[in-house]
Parts: sequence; structure tokens; C-alpha cells
Amino acid sequence: MKKYALTALTALVIVACQQKNTPITTVETAPTKPEQTEIWEPKPPVVSVDMENKIPSDAIVLFDGTNTQQWISSKDSTAVKWVVNTDKSMTVKDKTGDIQTKQNFGSVQLHIEWKSSEEIRANGQNRSNSGVFLQNRYEVQVLDNNNNDTYVNGQVGSIYKQAIPLVNAASKTGEWNSYDIIYHQPIFDAKGELTKKGTITVLHNGVLIQDHVTIKGTTEYIGWPKNNAHGKGPIKLQDHQDNSGVSYRNIWVREL
Repeated sequence: MKKYALTALTALVIVACQQKNTPITTVETAPTKPEQTEIWEPKPPVVSVDMENKIPSDAIVLFDGTNTQQWISSKDSTAVKWVVNTDKSMTVKDKTGDIQTKQNFGSVQLHIEWKSSEEIRANGQNRSNSGVFLQNRYEVQVLDNNNNDTYVNGQVGSIYKQAIPLVNAASKTGEWNSYDIIYHQPIFDAKGELTKKGTITVLHNGVLIQDHVTIKGTTEYIGWPKNNAHGKGPIKLQDHQDNSGVSYRNIWVREL
């Protein structure tokens, strides 16, 4: 018993000596004040939202239902031949061609509302097919998929032939849908080489269906995405040439 007690005492003495020879450094720091982590400049610009039409004060209104002055024919830059309706919407006039904005855009926040034809005119990709193109190259698909299956990377809300939507949040056939799109353009260097791919986020009727998706390149019907250098480009709406009957309304954009 004495042997064990002596061993324990010796161990305590060794530890005490080690601790005695090890300097203890105490760093005293002043308490952080709240103002040390506060940033006051630059102040974000003030943007108000009209509570009646929900349009931000810094938005560019592309279509409010009164005329198509912000748009031209994609085919020949002439006046738009689509039909402006009394309910402040416009409907694709079959075989008159795509339309596009007169103004070119880069990265944007885009709001657009659309509806399919109330009449079932076709099936598959030919049922109320249209599309919203960013920079005239990258398509968010418009299609009536209610009881109408098609390839899922080409269904409503897809980034055409590239990204399948997380869910199908479409309204019933013939009822209005909304797309809210956040688009960041691809970046090319002085030599025309792609240095940063574009991204796109889409909310369909307020539901997130494309979550910061990386764009692979142009959304081709046949073939693979291409990444040719480009600058700003128009927003384009598609005439699918199939008597689609798709209508649009309440289109506005904010440059980012």
C-alpha cells in the first residue's frame, strides 16, 4: 500500500514541476463593440412596388396589354403581327414568326405570364408549345403538359433539352401561369473563350422549379449546346408554328 502511495505522490510532484516550468500566456482582448461590425455605405437604392400591378419602380415594362411597341418580328424586324386582346394579353398568331424585344439585355430578373389554349388542339410537343428565350439563345419551355406526356427535359418549365424541372407546377389547361426568372449571363474573355457559364433560376406560379441551374450552352432542338461568344441579346417569345394558341401578358424586366 505504501508503495502505491509513494508512486502516486511522485507522479503529482512531476506534474507540478512540469506545470511550474510551463509559462502560461493570457491574452486579454477588448470586448467587441456593435459598431465594429456595422456597415453604413454604400446604401442600396430604394425600389418601390406598385401594390396594384406588383411591378417594381426600376422595372422596364415590356408588355402591359396596350401595344407591342417594345417588340419586333425576329424574322425581319418588322412590326409584330401577334394579336393584342381586349383582356390586355397577346396571342401568338400562327406562322407569323417569333417576336423579340427591341432592347438587348444581359443578366436580368424577368416576370412573364402565359396561358395555354383552352382548346386541346394537339398532343405532345405540339400542344400549346412556345418558349421564353434569354439573350435569344437559352429557352425556358412553355407547354401544356396536363394529361400530355413528353420527354421531361422538354416539358413545361424545363431549360429546353438541358434541365428537368424539379416539379410540375403548371396551372390547368387554359388558365394563367407565371414565370419569375433570375438569369445571369455567361462571361467570355477578350479572345471569345467562355470563362464563366450562365445560370438560371425559375419560379413557376411561385414554386421553385429550376434552382440556380448552370446553362450548358444554347438550347438546341437537334444537337448539343454551343458556347459561341456573345454580348447582350433580346428576349424572344416563340411561335412554334403549330397553331399553339399561347397567350402572354404582364411582362417586365429588371436589369441586374
